[in-house]
Amino acid sequence: MTPRERVLTTLRRRQPDRVPYDINGFNREALRLVTEKAGGLDPDAYFGVEKDVAWVGFKDTGLDLHERYFKFHRLPENSQYSESGIGREERKPSVFSLNEWGTAFVVGSDVSYDHFVAPEAIVNATSIKEVEEYPLSDLDSGYRYRHLKAEVKSIRDKELASVACMPMTIFEVAWQIRGFNELLTDFLVNPDTATCLLDRITDLRIFQAQKFAEAGTDIIHIGDDVGMEHQLMMSPDVWERWLKPRLAKVIRAAREIKPDTIFFYHSDGYIQPIIPDFIEIGVDVLNPVQPECMDPAELKRLYGDRLAFWGTVGIQHTLPFGTPEEVKAEVRERIETVGKGGGLYLSPTHVLAPEVPHANIFAFVEAARKYGKY
Repeated sequence: MTPRERVLTTLRRRQPDRVPYDINGFNREALRLVTEKAGGLDPDAYFGVEKDVAWVGFKDTGLDLHERYFKFHRLPENSQYSESGIGREERKPSVFSLNEWGTAFVVGSDVSYDHFVAPEAIVNATSIKEVEEYPLSDLDSGYRYRHLKAEVKSIRDKELASVACMPMTIFEVAWQIRGFNELLTDFLVNPDTATCLLDRITDLRIFQAQKFAEAGTDIIHIGDDVGMEHQLMMSPDVWERWLKPRLAKVIRAAREIKPDTIFFYHSDGYIQPIIPDFIEIGVDVLNPVQPECMDPAELKRLYGDRLAFWGTVGIQHTLPFGTPEEVKAEVRERIETVGKGGGLYLSPTHVLAPEVPHANIFAFVEAARKYGKY
């Protein structure tokens, strides 16, 4: 099989020649360490990963974020705006960057992670007009997506599967703009405010999904984190009211253009109560299936005839703290249970942290190649 055939066969819940897999990337500090260790080699090449997919996305915004959004924040007087973003260990905590939605990111005590700061002017908004007039991303500008058809064709010419990157689709962008507590409060007591913000974001995401479909992208990656370790962030009823119908519109819009588009949905944590809802609205692939939160083998038994699974190897226990042999054993178990008959794209359930020994990454790849053949 070609890599593209392998991935599409897997995600359509049929049996390929082998289990496709990847190592899912690294957080900032882990990437610095592995780049140093690999002597400049691409991490996939260094660890011997056989690539099956290539990712596509809209080009970065050309907006002057500082000029456009700074008026919506009241950051400390000693804060320093960084055009290139943040991420180097030596930068001071007062350094921040802004994303295209206007959320600020401030370096925290752990250089691998940032603090999200919602634009204070919207957090404290008291009228619908303020939310209506807040400038969102320019995803509907031609320069952001004109390259997509050529890029997808190039990926297909290499016989790889193309995956469009559209994470943090609606809910996460909304709370990063409005504030997490504020948005959840809006769901209950300010429904007009929540409706205005969510609908504006949804319209842009529909447009984006349509452009990916027009370009012929094989897989569209959507998602919003709505799960915690052992429960949802909100009741299923709240999720079904506010998020389910909007995600359904995004999926439907793409499939009206390209009916065979595969939709991959990401949410960390425990989301088992709403898995049937994902199936209902047309999600094909669930990611990352954290074994610390849900049993991957159980999900395979319950939903393997309707869902494929991407991930399943947890980053909280075995990968950072196990031995290479324990990593190999977990990989083998996932392949023999979740991968039975197809439907498993194997990967760690999140980007890898500095605590994961490189020997365990080599062990993961070795086991995926050894046990993944059907």
